[in-house]
Amino acid sequence: MTTAYDFVVKTPTGEDFKLNQYKGRSLLIVNTASHCGFAPQFEGLQKLYEQYNDDVVVLGFPCDQFKGQEFDDINQTMEYCQVNYNVSFPMFAKIDVNGENAHPLYKYLKEQQKGLLMDKIKWNFTKFLVDKNGQVVKRYAPTTKPEDIEKDIVAIL
Repeated sequence: MTTAYDFVVKTPTGEDFKLNQYKGRSLLIVNTASHCGFAPQFEGLQKLYEQYNDDVVVLGFPCDQFKGQEFDDINQTMEYCQVNYNVSFPMFAKIDVNGENAHPLYKYLKEQQKGLLMDKIKWNFTKFLVDKNGQVVKRYAPTTKPEDIEKDIVAIL
């Protein structure tokens, strides 16, 4: 059976990173965009990461598929997140979350937790909560604030 831990993603420097390094910890996976109106959610995501880091890892995946709201240069993305929101949770290389070039991780996430009316990711800051067994337990709309996810995080700990 496939789990979220079975995937390999790229770091911002292009190196392979195996998600099985997080085995036994829950994950909150988010497609992000620096210039999105939801970018202030970085602050709430960072707070969740700081509070629950022993048990839950927030993973950010920059995406430029929604009105070009991400920097072209991943270094600018990383700097923006750190300078403006003090992001210290793991961020990865820019990916596609929809379409033919969608990253396999996102294909899996969407298969496991369908969206409302459609399976594709509708916008930046769609979030997926993965339990400590690597199973996707919930999908959240971009409008769902990180602090509103805390009760679900506590429930799976």
